[in-house]
Amino acid sequence: MRYQLITKDGRAKRAEVTTVHGTIQTPVFMNVGTVGAIKGAVSTDDLRQIGTQVELSNTYHLHVRTGDRLIREFGGLHRFMNWDRPILTDSGGFQVFSLAEMRRIKEEGVYFNSHIDGRKIFMGPEESMQIQSNLGSTIAMAFDECPPHPATREYMQNSVDRTSRWLERCKREMERLNSLPDTINREQLLFGINQGGTFEDIRIAHAKQISGMDLDGYAIGGLAVGESHAEMYHILDETVPYLPENKPTYLMGVGTPANILESVERGVDFFDCVYPSRNGRHGHVYTNHGKLNLFNQKYELDARPIEEGCGCPACRSYSRAYIRHLLKAKEMLGMRLCVLHNLYFYNKMMEEIRTAIEEHRYADYKAGKLAGLMQSKDPSQAE
Repeated sequence: MRYQLITKDGRAKRAEVTTVHGTIQTPVFMNVGTVGAIKGAVSTDDLRQIGTQVELSNTYHLHVRTGDRLIREFGGLHRFMNWDRPILTDSGGFQVFSLAEMRRIKEEGVYFNSHIDGRKIFMGPEESMQIQSNLGSTIAMAFDECPPHPATREYMQNSVDRTSRWLERCKREMERLNSLPDTINREQLLFGINQGGTFEDIRIAHAKQISGMDLDGYAIGGLAVGESHAEMYHILDETVPYLPENKPTYLMGVGTPANILESVERGVDFFDCVYPSRNGRHGHVYTNHGKLNLFNQKYELDARPIEEGCGCPACRSYSRAYIRHLLKAKEMLGMRLCVLHNLYFYNKMMEEIRTAIEEHRYADYKAGKLAGLMQSKDPSQAE
């Protein structure tokens, strides 16, 4: 991997990340396809059309259904889902701690029951790396403990210490797997994860510790789990400066357009979130003038596209009225068009962000974009 920092505007970074599956222009929003597909009947051809750079899939979900060993038989996730650009796989840690029933955390890993069929599963650092190696993703995430929010200082410190020990094991196992001749992607990259909740001193100490491990990239996890936006931004302010500037910084599971705009200003490169697809499936669509709920009756006779001037497949061909009709009739096409629009909106916004940083006008761009996004007067449509 090569990370080239092209320019900075304040702390905002504009960079390129060269990988075995192509070059990623950052800041970037990764479109979330948990089980190898974007929910909403969106194909990989659609993803290329709407400007997707990176697709994100999940280790836990692909392991419990359909199985990483089956996907390996097809030559990895890229071939299985017909996607020739970068893929990042989450380690499964968040899902193990948020979905699994009756989990037991041990030093060796986590014992838990599948949320699909209840079968007993064990996952530790080595198992997570092996599953991700079978998937052959471009970027693999380290297996970490996702502590609850809120948590006591004692619990958080013990959790972070365990995450650090697991990260060392992940790195060793990744190096071993990448050295094997039959490994699908011997150039697979490893990102470590910074944890610590809202305890800034724990966050900073952990950032310093993992920065010394010379990983391919660094993520900030355990945010957007119940703390306020102000708390999240404060943790980013305090933590990001202690992560390597010459490596990608990834804020996991975040967020709204406003979250992304604020976090880019604090030096974050990579983002992912289910919001654009989840909201789209419920008829909520993003525009530069606020968020719209297309189920509202006021759009029944509205012949305009979702947003004038938008180049997405929905806006090029269909009216708000027609899309509302599809949603009300429970036709899958309505959901699909809304998801396509939202993902296009996010991808286009990231393109605008990159240009603004290059032209050293990011502060003005952010202020203008936020002002537009907050225009919605309907409380149900508020960001």
